Amino acid sequence: MKILFIQALSMEGIDIERVYPIGIVVLASQVERQTNHQLQLFDMNMALDPYGDLRQQLDAHQPDVVCLSLRNIDPLGNKTSSLIPGFAVTLAFIKRYAPNTKILAGGTGFSLFPERLMNEYPEIDFGVTGEAEKIIVPLLENLDNPPHLPGLCFREQGKVTIVPPVGDYDMRGYVMPNRDLLDPRPYLTVNKYVESIGVETKRGCCFSCGYCSYPLLQGTKMRCRTPEAVVDEIQFLYDSYGVTRIHFTDSVVNIPVDHLDAICAEIIRRDLKINWSGFFRENLLTEENVALYTQSGCECFSLSPDGLSQTALDAMDKHMRVQDILDTAQVLANSGVVTVYHFLVNTPGDTAATQQEAKDLIDAIYEIHHASKTLGTIVLNNIRILPGTKVEQQALENGVITPETDLLYPTYYNPAPFDRVRYELEIYHTKKNIFMWQEVTS
Repeated sequence: MKILFIQALSMEGIDIERVYPIGIVVLASQVERQTNHQLQLFDMNMALDPYGDLRQQLDAHQPDVVCLSLRNIDPLGNKTSSLIPGFAVTLAFIKRYAPNTKILAGGTGFSLFPERLMNEYPEIDFGVTGEAEKIIVPLLENLDNPPHLPGLCFREQGKVTIVPPVGDYDMRGYVMPNRDLLDPRPYLTVNKYVESIGVETKRGCCFSCGYCSYPLLQGTKMRCRTPEAVVDEIQFLYDSYGVTRIHFTDSVVNIPVDHLDAICAEIIRRDLKINWSGFFRENLLTEENVALYTQSGCECFSLSPDGLSQTALDAMDKHMRVQDILDTAQVLANSGVVTVYHFLVNTPGDTAATQQEAKDLIDAIYEIHHASKTLGTIVLNNIRILPGTKVEQQALENGVITPETDLLYPTYYNPAPFDRVRYELEIYHTKKNIFMWQEVTS
């Protein structure tokens, strides 16, 4: 059987930072290890002519099955454009030019709206929600009559049925994917800032932030790889492809703390000359572990405290204090490594008083980082409302959305009277940022 794995378009324009599609490479590697099927991988995001190149792929390989991954449903970042139209066009394109090909859909974006997408796009023969490593081969081997595998989406008597995903893949048995299936080297030079190559150290998230879908997608149990296996993969990427910058793809990279500490100690022990980044939980960072992370090559501490006031932190179930953010800021400012903060604005419960608290917190962060000039930027976003989250319920209760609101397309929590506050805060902090760096060069 000939199988074509496709990463659907997950960005807008050709100048957006690209990410190596680790998901389809992991699944293709599972298929390669367990079967003799012919495999081909194609990332539409790396093509100057995505549909023209897709046509060439279909004509050249004439696949029996296409596995199409939808990574995102929209670009986020306050944008109101959607990636669903491109996904729909891709499905129609495949059916037009390879009409006898079976289409399997999956990916994080698909997993958020499986029933909706299966119903709306009949081109999809089967869908997979959540982790697919354990079911991809049995599904491919039984396409005419697949067993009811965890996470499988199928049609039965005209109705979409979804077998609940389990999310129990044992990451201790995670086998490094065969990246020769999709050469990482072209990805090393396409981005200006973001590391394009990702490495998983764990799956799952033990937090329950009110806006986030990670626990819904990966479960609440943290499933960790061994630190040695993680560093084996990093060393392989370095030795085989010249990868010197990686991003840890975990929802929170520094929990369990001793897990990341062990990874960094192993990087140092092997004297690997790499740089890395990830998203950190603020109140778990200390001077000692920050020094360890810095020594092992951390080039950017990305923080997502999200709440600009205690009211916002509590509304989003962050289980954190404003003082935790400030204490961590001081530790990171002393490290000499760039820090980037991500906050959500116009959160449930905001008032005029919390808007002032937001400015006070921004002032304090800039003051802390001013001497060392280690503040990269502060990113401000509205909350993208996702199904099954606490914010969805808050939005319903507060009349921001109705039960008929279509969350498949970009929908943000941004009610009046603070629906323009993001712009005010962006002006406020950007002036500080520009003035700070002008003082460096003047």
